[in-house]
Amino acid sequence: MSNPTATPTGPRLAAAAAALRHQREWFATLRGRTERGHPLALVNADVPQELLRAMDVPYVVNQWWSSIISAKRMSGRYLEALRERGLPDDVEQYSALPLAEALSPRGDDAPWGGLPLPSVVIADCTGDSMRRMFQLWESELGVPFLPLESAAAETVPVNWWELMRHDWETAIGSPRIDLLHRELRELVPRLEQLTGARFSPQRLTRIMALSNEQAEWNRRTRDLLASAPRCPVPVNDIIPAVMIPQWHRGTPWATAAAQSLYDEVASLVAEGRAVVRDERRRLMWIGRGLWFDMDFYRSFEQSHGAVFVWSMYLALAADAYARYGDDPLRTLAARFCAFRDQMYTPPWSVEWYVKEARAHRVDGVVHLISADSRSSWFTTHALREAGIPVTEIRADNADGRSLDPAALHDQVARWIGSLPDRG
Repeated sequence: MSNPTATPTGPRLAAAAAALRHQREWFATLRGRTERGHPLALVNADVPQELLRAMDVPYVVNQWWSSIISAKRMSGRYLEALRERGLPDDVEQYSALPLAEALSPRGDDAPWGGLPLPSVVIADCTGDSMRRMFQLWESELGVPFLPLESAAAETVPVNWWELMRHDWETAIGSPRIDLLHRELRELVPRLEQLTGARFSPQRLTRIMALSNEQAEWNRRTRDLLASAPRCPVPVNDIIPAVMIPQWHRGTPWATAAAQSLYDEVASLVAEGRAVVRDERRRLMWIGRGLWFDMDFYRSFEQSHGAVFVWSMYLALAADAYARYGDDPLRTLAARFCAFRDQMYTPPWSVEWYVKEARAHRVDGVVHLISADSRSSWFTTHALREAGIPVTEIRADNADGRSLDPAALHDQVARWIGSLPDRG
């Protein structure tokens, strides 16, 4: 599946190529360790993964593995296997794909050799479907499921991005942090029992310091791209260059990778590099990555002088992760208490999207809305109220069956053509 127009080609960002190479090597090593009997955790993206790192328990992020399945054009096959077992194939597909693979007959063409059966799965239960989905790992595959609760905020600061690094008790509220902090303390002995590993508070302190340093490099990169006269790098290179190190937060490699990305982008900006020399329209992509068609993001450069300058991945890495505090476990809880709010819950999300759109000087927003989206109307409304044009796409980002690439391209092309030409 590909876009119906020619996509510009050229060398990848060195940071993106290095990250992709590292991830393949890491996964091959992980598969080998798991086959020799070492434990493996599968966790959702909103689970405090640093806790596992402080126990030296390898983990795979559920949504990252979904992106691999989708990029290999195998999402439809695995999701249809769910349907054949009497399970829904159209609910939370982005989270369901690894389960779908595990429940499917293992073929020789499994992505990257296939995901080994984990020793434990952990998820933040943001709804009944998520809890039920992860319970199937236990009931159908015998993999213990450790749930975390999801709490809501009573008061919401619209400028959370200014508070989160140091004043997170005020930004989030102590009761929410208390809940997750208590759950993490209770999770530690259960993980130790299941994996045989031991938790080290001292190691967690070092991990939090490294991940904060990584977040600061990401903040510098985001701000540099926002202020650059023209966009110097394609967004489909920025996404892997940022997100692969995010799944390795708290390691020297990930921190060095974030610094390397900044250095490379700074060099390109200094050279006057531009993805589109005749940059006439700057676009923002709100929503999860379109994993089954990442070339989509570059398909309007030649025809419309349009470049995507923003995705949530670098922006979240810049604003949503840094936390400074004396108690590493409570500080870690604060990192994840409002994780989904920052992306999906108004006014947390909508004020942030407007702020980012203005900072990046975008001419329009392409808004991907999945069936499980809880705040799409508020996001689109806030952007339009701020004078920023929006076109909405309704599809699941990891399910290649959910849209027609040609129709998508035509819809977005017509919309871009209606935007004022800054050239």
